[in-house]
Amino acid sequence: MTDEIKAAEVVPKKKMSSRELEKRRMFLRSVGAGITMVSLSLVGYYPILTKLFSRLRPPGALIEEKFLSACIKCGQCVQVCPVEAIKLADGDEGFGIGVPYIDARTQACDFSCDAVQCVLACPTGALTHEIARKEEVRMGVARLARPDACLAMRGEGFKGAARSGDFKGLHRYVEVDRWTPVRIADHSYDLEICDLCVRECPITGAISLQPVSAHAGDKRRMPVVTSQCVGCGACEMMCPAEPAAIVVDPKIVKERAA
Repeated sequence: MTDEIKAAEVVPKKKMSSRELEKRRMFLRSVGAGITMVSLSLVGYYPILTKLFSRLRPPGALIEEKFLSACIKCGQCVQVCPVEAIKLADGDEGFGIGVPYIDARTQACDFSCDAVQCVLACPTGALTHEIARKEEVRMGVARLARPDACLAMRGEGFKGAARSGDFKGLHRYVEVDRWTPVRIADHSYDLEICDLCVRECPITGAISLQPVSAHAGDKRRMPVVTSQCVGCGACEMMCPAEPAAIVVDPKIVKERAA
């Protein structure tokens, strides 16, 4: 019996034919390709699903999920923006690559640009006047993020350009030229109490300075944002503190119930 078992153990395995080997290789390649595609898809969706990048969208943008679906990343909104505020997302945003957004600190939305040119240029309705007309819909909302850095909160004035050096940001100064944006680095101020966020806000009543205390000698003032704020980012761009004391948070808008 022992000899029979040993004989069975040494029986060589049947070799696979070249055709069978090729079929196995093709199967393994298919499995590997499938795993790769699923992995790449998950990587692409990850920044979107986790909201890794919370972006300020141009005026009139649909709610985020619909905006990402409707936008064809054509870049026409970028081309017509009078102050080049609209940028296209980079590759690190997964499937959000090429989607337009605004970095308010670098260049705020020129919300005073008549007719909102980016909305008119959008061919798919990802940016729409229907959304822009609704009072409850805003690009975002300003927030005093760093009170300790705010000059008004410290009761201090400001002299010079709000953003100096090589800063390329533009702003429409009504007292200079209502129609032509001017470099912020070329425009100087001399303020007893810094009020740049209020002074250069294009929306009347969106932000104001309120006394910190009832004491008559207290020069400290707090920037107070109201519901009129559209989130254009002018206050964030104009803030002389570095980083900005006031920032704009993208506003999440829920659809109205049908």
